[in-house]
Amino acid sequence: MKTKYMVTSGFLGSGKTTSMIAFSNSINRRNLGTAAILVDDLGADNITDYEFTATSGVITLDISGDCICYQHENLVDKLHRLEDIGASVIFSDIPGLGIGALDNVYLQLNEKEPGEFDLMPFFCLVDPERVRMIMPENADINLPAELKFLLKAQLAEADIIVLNKIDTISDERKNEILKFLQTGYPSAKIMSMSAVSGEGVDDVVDYILNNTAPAKHREIGYGSEDFVAAESRLSWYNRRIFMEQRDEKNIDYNAVITDIFEEIRKGLRKSGGNVPHLKMFAADSDLDRTDFFKASLIGIDYDIEYARKLDRQYTALSLVINARAAAGSEIMTNVVDEALDTIAVKYNLKIKTFFLEAFGMMEEGRGNTGRASKY
Repeated sequence: MKTKYMVTSGFLGSGKTTSMIAFSNSINRRNLGTAAILVDDLGADNITDYEFTATSGVITLDISGDCICYQHENLVDKLHRLEDIGASVIFSDIPGLGIGALDNVYLQLNEKEPGEFDLMPFFCLVDPERVRMIMPENADINLPAELKFLLKAQLAEADIIVLNKIDTISDERKNEILKFLQTGYPSAKIMSMSAVSGEGVDDVVDYILNNTAPAKHREIGYGSEDFVAAESRLSWYNRRIFMEQRDEKNIDYNAVITDIFEEIRKGLRKSGGNVPHLKMFAADSDLDRTDFFKASLIGIDYDIEYARKLDRQYTALSLVINARAAAGSEIMTNVVDEALDTIAVKYNLKIKTFFLEAFGMMEEGRGNTGRASKY
């Protein structure tokens, strides 16, 4: 039997990682196969989603450096590695607000590895808050208007659109959003669920396991002026730091990390920026991860969402910070630097950075090749 594979797309903060874990747990719990997750992110290692997924007990690998759309051989190699360790159903995401994976992943797999993988429906996750941007209410949620293009393109690319986080809204509101999605995207299967509570997850899993992707090109404006305009509004920020209390006192790092979130929020408000998704992860051990912290922020106007907090206090802790910001990379870097300086003083910490990268998608020099200048 061929290995099943599915790409999971969706707006920043829609719950892609939590959903892939929920799907995998549903499959494993019901003996429908052995599920695995391939976590994708731009940039180098130090990825919050990979660290968090590894705590779930689901077979997990990471693929970094670039979107899976642009590293076909590496993607196939990682899929085979997951097969070799027993995976029969594999989920992967695409980073940020990525679009184009239907052509660059599904169609290429069919062309270059014909018949090797059973492609499940191309999947898009949407959350109740972000979809308001493109509904008739035309909600202003403090994000650049250009990002609406990417959300619409994700929905247009999908074989199945799933409204997530239904535990946060009323049945009336859920039905209103589902009706909007069905009217706007009539060729897609429309479903709903809560990856956190589990409501509807088994139904979604049953559908994707028992259907396959048409894997045909859809015109979504990939590479257009609107695409470039949207991508140019986003920057990527990845950092790993080590925090140590100067007096070697055990302190509550839940409070420390929460204050880092709040300082970044204040800095972005001051600079006029935003974070469609800011994530932080910390654990007691790189291997065991018996005690860990995971939280996220889907914008400066929203509450911090905690997946888990630390159970114990520590004198020192390593922290991974990942952000997809609606702000320039220099602005985001300055905001985080100032936030960490403030927190270091407040908690009497030494903070050392072991890894840092910040870049805009359209910035020259991001890749290994490009224009050389002479002055």
